[in-house]
Amino acid sequence: MKTMLDYIQEEPETLQAILDNYQFKQDEKFEKLTHLLILATGSSYNACLSAKVFFEKVSGITVSIEEPYHFNHYGKITAETNGILAVSQSGKSASTIDAMQHTKKDLVRLALTSNLDSPIAEGVDEVIDLGIGIETVGFVTKGYTATVLHLMLLGLTIGLNKKQVTEIDVSNYKKQLQRLITAIPSIITKSQVFFEKQKDSFQLSTRFITIGYGANWGTAKEFETKFTETVRQPSSGFELEAYMHGPYLEADAEHTLFFIENESPQAERSLQLRAYMQDYVGKTFTITTATSHEADMLGLNIRCDEDLTPLIQIIPFQLFAYQTATFKGIDLSKRIFDDFDTVLKSKR
Repeated sequence: MKTMLDYIQEEPETLQAILDNYQFKQDEKFEKLTHLLILATGSSYNACLSAKVFFEKVSGITVSIEEPYHFNHYGKITAETNGILAVSQSGKSASTIDAMQHTKKDLVRLALTSNLDSPIAEGVDEVIDLGIGIETVGFVTKGYTATVLHLMLLGLTIGLNKKQVTEIDVSNYKKQLQRLITAIPSIITKSQVFFEKQKDSFQLSTRFITIGYGANWGTAKEFETKFTETVRQPSSGFELEAYMHGPYLEADAEHTLFFIENESPQAERSLQLRAYMQDYVGKTFTITTATSHEADMLGLNIRCDEDLTPLIQIIPFQLFAYQTATFKGIDLSKRIFDDFDTVLKSKR
């Protein structure tokens, strides 16, 4: 029986296959896109948030991301929106399916899923295969990074069709993505070593918070999802400035704060916040793309554009979630709330 760790270790091979096999095709429907509405929930939503900054930069279009249940009952499509993308790894998210069925049919309609025969694939112009098969563990990991990568590549495809980027631009971005994927095995190893050194802090903490900026706001939200699902203790992910507007007031000695940092104009703001909070919480850790030998900093030692970093900066948190849960004695192979989806009809 596969574990969450098994899927984490499969991520380099899976992402490499996606990058190798992706086709940057010319397509008239992409030329016309100006505003894209993405419907996604859970980890799929977080992945879209992580890819949004890069997607908008290279595609030249505006992207909005909505929770499908709220959108279906309370939202509306703006007059400018001319494309819609449903993202669901399983393809069975009831709220996403319902929302897609109630949207206008004259939009460019896309679906990104690993289940090509699922209801979400019906009635769309194109189904994009995530290319990961079925991830049998409920706490998705490689499905998350595969979604981020696919969205980045889709953004480049739209950008090519709209002449927002050139073939040379695409080649350069592919080289960066290749470098990130190649680095993942060493990132997994570094993360494991880091956890072993700090596992007592992970064990004792009763409140986990991650703070990120830019594209890594999505990484922080996925941390929230993964730690809540696996460690099952209060866990939150905040955008850097949002944390400073109220959430910091709950800080105490039982809190563990993670800061996600990379080369960015916002890095100094993050450093200032970390320096301030160190006196008020039990522990602060930093996950940075830079090189670091400090005990409380995990340095990934990778250089790339800031908006590509979510592809790799989620990896340590995936591993921390699995290892922390295991260290705390939580058996992730044992299903809980087994009838939840059936009773609440959240999946089809």
